[in-house]
Amino acid sequence: MTTETDAAESLPRDLGLGDRVAQRSEARFLNPDGSFNVRRIGLSPLRSLSLYHHLLTISWPRFFANVAAFYLVSNLVFAFAYVWAGPGALSGTSATTPGGRYLESFFFSVHTLATIGYGTMSPRSLSAHVLVTVEALFGLMGLALVTGILFARFSRPDARILFSRQAVVAPFKDGTALMFRIANQRTNQLLEVSAIVTLNRLEGGRRRFYELSLERKRITFFPLHWVIVHPIDEASPLANVTEEQFRASDAEVLIALSAVEEDFGQNVHARSSYLAESVVWGARFANMYVDTEDGAMGVDMRQLHAIETIPDPPA
Repeated sequence: MTTETDAAESLPRDLGLGDRVAQRSEARFLNPDGSFNVRRIGLSPLRSLSLYHHLLTISWPRFFANVAAFYLVSNLVFAFAYVWAGPGALSGTSATTPGGRYLESFFFSVHTLATIGYGTMSPRSLSAHVLVTVEALFGLMGLALVTGILFARFSRPDARILFSRQAVVAPFKDGTALMFRIANQRTNQLLEVSAIVTLNRLEGGRRRFYELSLERKRITFFPLHWVIVHPIDEASPLANVTEEQFRASDAEVLIALSAVEEDFGQNVHARSSYLAESVVWGARFANMYVDTEDGAMGVDMRQLHAIETIPDPPA
């Protein structure tokens, strides 16, 4: 008699994607940078856009480029408004051409928006005073918002985990194992690092998911590097699977890491994946440990991706 537990365990482990989505997907689920390979359509840009999240997660060059563009466009718009207010809106101007008046208005806007106020130009008409009032408020609010986002970016911990470019199937103890290795790119310390590794592949036209058992699922300290190992034993879904079968099954190895960032005491996460063509069979990782002059333990981070082909045993 089949119990509810047996029925639940017989369902494919789809990681929350849903069985229908899991069966229909023909592309990788997880990109190497940890982002999900999902396209959402049908939402308007205004409903799906989160400006705060966008500014919080983009790279630093893109963030400063966005701030600079916002600053430039704001001054261009206010400069046009000052020109539109008329030739007598500002005192202290000397330009006689439209281009010259616009340039002077632009720099007056810069002084007002940044609350510099050199005193060479000042508002004279009522419309100009109204524009200065609006721009001063706009500048104060903009400065506060940018300062808050800057603080949030600096105070938000994240895991800068470097994954080896390739995984390997290498000898391990009396058998073989699927391995990849990771390292912390930063000098901060990560504690209680845990890993969940999932294999998804096609079986009989259906995509199935298997959580792989690991030699070690969690480490307390992570000052060096960590080789994450899935022993391929009789209970492994990779048991008796050849390299050709592995590639033909459109396999993908999904990795989810979690850790505690020591400085902030907060949980951080990292994700990545390996496609079948990124798994090298009959190879092993090169040694990363190096000797230092003071006798301390060291690792050469340049060797994280280095692998060595295992020679065939002599006949």
